Amino acid sequence: MNVDDCLPIWSDYGRLKTYENLEFFPPIADVVDKTDAGDEEDIGARPLEEIESLCMQCGEQGVTRMMLTSIPFFREVIVMSFRCEHCGHSNNEIQSAGKIRPEGTMYTVKVLNRGDLDRQLIRSEACTINIPEFQLVLPPSRGQLTTVEGLLRDIVADLNVQQPLRREDDEGKDKLEKRDLSKEDPVARTITITLDDPSGNSFLEFVGSMSDLKWNMRTYERSLEQNRQLGLAPPAEDKKENAVDETEQQSGGPDDEVFEFPGICSRCSRPLVTRMKKVSIPYFKDTLIMSTNCDDCGYRDNEIKSGAAISELGKRISLKVEDRDDLSRDILKSDTSGLSIPEIDLVLHPGTLGGRFTTLEGILDQVYEELTEKVFNTGDSEVAHVDDKAGFQEFLRKLKQVKNAEIPFTLILDDPLANSYVQNLYAPDPDPNMEVVAYERTWQQNEDLGLNDINVDSYSGDDTKDGDVKSQRS
Repeated sequence: MNVDDCLPIWSDYGRLKTYENLEFFPPIADVVDKTDAGDEEDIGARPLEEIESLCMQCGEQGVTRMMLTSIPFFREVIVMSFRCEHCGHSNNEIQSAGKIRPEGTMYTVKVLNRGDLDRQLIRSEACTINIPEFQLVLPPSRGQLTTVEGLLRDIVADLNVQQPLRREDDEGKDKLEKRDLSKEDPVARTITITLDDPSGNSFLEFVGSMSDLKWNMRTYERSLEQNRQLGLAPPAEDKKENAVDETEQQSGGPDDEVFEFPGICSRCSRPLVTRMKKVSIPYFKDTLIMSTNCDDCGYRDNEIKSGAAISELGKRISLKVEDRDDLSRDILKSDTSGLSIPEIDLVLHPGTLGGRFTTLEGILDQVYEELTEKVFNTGDSEVAHVDDKAGFQEFLRKLKQVKNAEIPFTLILDDPLANSYVQNLYAPDPDPNMEVVAYERTWQQNEDLGLNDINVDSYSGDDTKDGDVKSQRS
């Protein structure tokens, strides 16, 4: 039997596998139609499975209903609902029927109007929900199939539990905690909802297509701790063995030491600590990473500085990005480097975003978030003109295609001090998709950097002359 004879067999197997998936996990619309047209007396025709189970509230027998379905643009899920007719207790939960994805996912949506409250939301057991405007973080909990409005109502209901008792006990609390959360309008202000799921089994609906400007999704590699929480990695070893390993790692030299400097927070004027560490980047140079965190007000800041001498030549790095693999490249953008993407007319002048050590995907995500805040805000800096706003939204659409590597583009880093870096995937050999050009700085560039006023040639001579004058005077 040759290969051509085998092709029909494999094709039939693929159709059979697809048919089995549709048989066990039909689309949710087909489940609704089957339920409406089904016979109540015919139990076998029902799309739901009913199982008697114990009620944890009253100890009597309740009924658990399970439905196998598939959600468009997502995957197969199991929807479960429990209700006890004796005490009235009810509960619902959703579980993924697929495998854990190789990467974690993070969904972000901006709620601007009441239409955004109807977006469908699927939350798995490993998903963390963050609403930064309210400084609210929901830790992983049971699976849930709801909408954005349903999520907000559940949050308000949970916060209102025993709220009158807290008001009586804590009369001196801030007025923010005393207000009636049930009367709050969920769209009175723009809010951002972020779903962070290391298992990749959560979902937040987009409107129209994945180019929805108010919706964003990105994937990331799970950390070792996240793999342990999901049961994909063995648990940590004994504490004593871990302490020995940490001691061995810390004895690597002065480059592994973290320095701490006390300071004052620029926002709340309370004491904080700035940490600094020296990092050696392969095939580049030593850099200093500084991080500042305020535990009182939550202010955070990080900065990258060069730990080597000032380069005699500037450097221009051009990278041709062709697929998503290029987005995982490490990138170091110093505060003296400019960034540009000619295909979408994006130009960031030196000093924009400060110094950043991240991946190409990370820095594009940050640029997109900063510009999205500008077009969707309601302050004085809002793009007011209709034509300007439409053009800006078109630019954001192209930028979203770029950051998702849907179209090829060219990234250019121009650093007069040569302190920027893009990872070479073929190191130590040249990268065919990257061009590095060294050039001499102009007088104006040296002037802007303050290099024209630096004089290190006559220091020894000046010291000698000063010494002779002092000896003659004495």
